[in-house]
Amino acid sequence: MKKDIQISYEYFKNSSELSDIEKQLFERAKEARAKAYAPYSQFFVGCAVLLENGEIYSGNNQENAAFPSGLCAERTTLFWVAANFPDVKVKKIFVVGGPKEFHEKNPPIPPCGACRQSLIEYETKQNENIDLYFSSMNEEVVKVHAVKDLLPFYFDATFL
Repeated sequence: MKKDIQISYEYFKNSSELSDIEKQLFERAKEARAKAYAPYSQFFVGCAVLLENGEIYSGNNQENAAFPSGLCAERTTLFWVAANFPDVKVKKIFVVGGPKEFHEKNPPIPPCGACRQSLIEYETKQNENIDLYFSSMNEEVVKVHAVKDLLPFYFDATFL
């Protein structure tokens, strides 16, 4: 039996189409991206997280000469937030990534598979969807209304 999965998402041609809070997240993720430590890949990623208490926190990717000892921006940010605010829900995550030298044709950069798995852990834990946005520096933005939309066959604690 064949089945299909459909994913609903929103597309924004540029950041001017975003709400005020979405614009703030985009700007914070861009600022974090500029501070990324990516001397090996030259692929800079920033992430901003909005918590239910209205606070915004950001982080970026951190590389290491001993691959794969580095960590992606999404996990750097989310792990710090979870360690410091374990009972506060995450409402929105905004990711901006791409090569250090920006090119107009860079498409929106989605989270990698490891980050998707980490993000789904927190979405499942809080039992509430997390709006996830991803972009490149050209300001095109894709928004999904749940992490599970990017990882429909996810692994979680129910399998253990």
